[in-house]
Amino acid sequence: MIPTDDVIAAPATPPGRGAVAVVRASGPDLSRLIEGLAGRTLKPRHAHYLAFRDGDGDIIDRGLALFFPAPRSYTGEDVLELHCHGSPAVVESLLQRLFQLGARPAEPGEFTRRAFLNGKLDLAQAEAVAALIESSSIQAVRAAQRSLEGEFSRLVHGLTEALTGLRVQVEAAIDFSDEDIDLIAEGDVVRRLRALMDDFAALRRRAHQGRLLEEGMTVVIAGPPNAGKSSLLNRLARREAAIVTDIAGTTRDVLRERILIDGMPLHVIDTAGLRDSDDPVEREGIRRARQAMEQADRILLVCDARDPAAAEALTADLPVSVPLTRIVNKIDLTGQPPRLEGDTVWLSARTGAGVEHLCRHLKQCMGFEAEAEDALAARRRHLDALDRAGDFLRQALAELNSGRMLDLVAENLRLAQNALGEITGEVSSDDLLGRIFSEFCIGK
Repeated sequence: MIPTDDVIAAPATPPGRGAVAVVRASGPDLSRLIEGLAGRTLKPRHAHYLAFRDGDGDIIDRGLALFFPAPRSYTGEDVLELHCHGSPAVVESLLQRLFQLGARPAEPGEFTRRAFLNGKLDLAQAEAVAALIESSSIQAVRAAQRSLEGEFSRLVHGLTEALTGLRVQVEAAIDFSDEDIDLIAEGDVVRRLRALMDDFAALRRRAHQGRLLEEGMTVVIAGPPNAGKSSLLNRLARREAAIVTDIAGTTRDVLRERILIDGMPLHVIDTAGLRDSDDPVEREGIRRARQAMEQADRILLVCDARDPAAAEALTADLPVSVPLTRIVNKIDLTGQPPRLEGDTVWLSARTGAGVEHLCRHLKQCMGFEAEAEDALAARRRHLDALDRAGDFLRQALAELNSGRMLDLVAENLRLAQNALGEITGEVSSDDLLGRIFSEFCIGK
């Protein structure tokens, strides 16, 4: 258990040099810190330009101090922000002074964790803070802002209220089962349950889009030597990320690039050519290539259009659990037209012909909609909770349609409601909170 009744402090800006840095402190009472550092009281929510002093009274730096008294602050506690020059030495000196005055170093995500525990944010909003910081595209920023503003949480609460109404109807039918009244039919529970499942599916789609905007997909480019794997990586990255030569075995290690396709992040991994080799360095590269393929969302198996059999001979050694897309490369040397047929793309990495077919194919594989303007920032655990809740609803509908005991219907509705509660934090545990906030950066 991380204590929540003491004062924490940490930089709120990234490490390194810059024009300005921000150091933040939060706790139940910051009067001692403020007096010891600034030598005066601070008017709430006003910027004060003053000298920050160490324990001997010497000036550490001059900058702005802002005080936000509880509960009107980010964490719901007293919060002090110190805006100083962006020297790592100045930041470290300010932190050491705060620690001398009774603060302790903040854990990752502890400021936002306190905001959650103090009711300033629910869990979905708290996680949207991290999503906003990590956003790599304007679409991801907008999705995170929607969730941070509470749109995701409001939709979850709406589903929870609808579930509560259904549970009341079903449990009333159980309590009055001896009466000559069909409360299930009169309440049209089946129709309401089907409508609720449609709402679940709509929310799942929006959350899935948000997850793709944040995380994207990982694809591994594999194939025999000299098939054009590194050329394809360079074409997708739009820069010379990998060395390209006519010498087989040029790529010895995995190369990673992160690109955007219409806002969807794509993690592209180029690998060593797959073949038998006596070179120990090349063999290690091939081992790493196979390891990367096992962890990928999709494999792009590249072949030379003049020798497609060389790549086909490798398919038996590929991980069967990872989806495969075949890339017929170097069509500029054979005169074949660029095209997409099923899971096969004909293209030229050298000229760029057909690469647009590959990009469209990858978006389709992940279910990504570039035009989706209603995406919500979501994490894997959110999608997992929505999937489990949807499964419980489908089970409840099956029980209703089969005329089985209503007790089973009521239990499935209760389990669905609990799964929803995990998203906003209404149902949580210290272990869950620890895992979530440990992924945040220090100072947030």
